[in-house]
Amino acid sequence: MKSFLLGALFVTGLFALAPAEAAQDGTSGLPVPRFSSLKADTVNVRNGPNKDHDVAWVFHRAGLPVEVTAEFETWRRIRDADGAEGWVYHSLLSLRRTALVAPWQKGETVPLRNGPSPEAAVVAKLEPGVLGVVKACDGKFCRISGESFDGYVAQSLLFGVYPNEKME
Repeated sequence: MKSFLLGALFVTGLFALAPAEAAQDGTSGLPVPRFSSLKADTVNVRNGPNKDHDVAWVFHRAGLPVEVTAEFETWRRIRDADGAEGWVYHSLLSLRRTALVAPWQKGETVPLRNGPSPEAAVVAKLEPGVLGVVKACDGKFCRISGESFDGYVAQSLLFGVYPNEKME
């Protein structure tokens, strides 16, 4: 019995160390790729994973969704809705899931529905580029909310979630 308890404590200890090991090399230990969002109103995007690299561009809106495509120490390579890629410092990213409504569409609105179905009533029409917080996705529809709206949008019309991704 004593050796079983020691073995259980040893195995438990190994699992407890895993996040600490991930933190030692600066990586998050989270899956890559993944979606994240910008924490700050001003985020410098650099050409490489350190402050010695030039700033390629600057985001000026907190909450924008970005896709983390790689990690190097405390830096994350991200891709935005336009497909541009660069490096940002990890503390400028949040795990909060947000989405942009069809940023690739021009001149067309996107229906916001009162339920997760193409037959559900349309409660509003959202302009391309509207930013919302992702509440849940069932693989086909996501519930998103923002200032003055809350409803369901076809998942294929959002940047910030993967096709068929499910989340509660």
